[in-house]
Amino acid sequence: MEMNASYTSFVAVGDSFTEGMSDLLPDGSYRGWADLLAARLAAREPGFRYANLAVRGKLIGQIAEDQAPAAAAMGADVVTLVGGLNDALRPKVDMGRVRAHLEGAVELLAPSCKHLVLMRSPGRNGPVMERFRPRMEELFGILEELAGRHGALLVDLYGASVLGDPRLWDVDRLHLTPEGHRRVAEAVWQTLGLPAEEDWRAPLPPATAPGWPVRRAEDLRFARQHLLPWIGRRLTGRSSGDGRPAKRPELLPFGTPPLS
Repeated sequence: MEMNASYTSFVAVGDSFTEGMSDLLPDGSYRGWADLLAARLAAREPGFRYANLAVRGKLIGQIAEDQAPAAAAMGADVVTLVGGLNDALRPKVDMGRVRAHLEGAVELLAPSCKHLVLMRSPGRNGPVMERFRPRMEELFGILEELAGRHGALLVDLYGASVLGDPRLWDVDRLHLTPEGHRRVAEAVWQTLGLPAEEDWRAPLPPATAPGWPVRRAEDLRFARQHLLPWIGRRLTGRSSGDGRPAKRPELLPFGTPPLS
């Protein structure tokens, strides 16, 4: 990778992680690592263009079918593809189909851009993580294989222990805090060969663990506000992204408001 490289355009493809949840802005919209990265790239390159096609709740089949062709047609310098984790976290999943969808998306995107970026996604430390760890690691093995085969860059967020720290995760336990998104942006920035501004893997300062009553209250709030609605959507076949458009569906200059 060329150090201090220059990039003129960036397209982000994926699900809620790339949409930016839970990096909430005052107007109720989400920012996230992809927007942060785009802002930094735009500061280096006049006329820099950015599109973010990610939509929360999307499975890799939907990403491969709906987002990947649109991204490939844009011919951007950088394309990031992050998907498959929503599939892996479902009670039942056909990992063979996940592989096939990922292969199709990578085969389409890799020739269309200068740099395709894949990611081994982070996971919050805890019992849920341990339950799904084997499936997640199978997914990450597929991504490593595809990156090697197609010359894509691979950002190893999963291997950074700090990103498993619960303090970098929102109360829904599924999405990163603003600080978590900022670290991911720095990780991708460095992977693109740009000069490091910080050590994104640096651990957080030591903290006193909350007592049992506080932890139980947090568990109850999580179950009521996030877990039960998530289960309800799974049982009814609904998704949090149903009917929701991409946040930036067109490859436009970074300062241009997204088309509604």
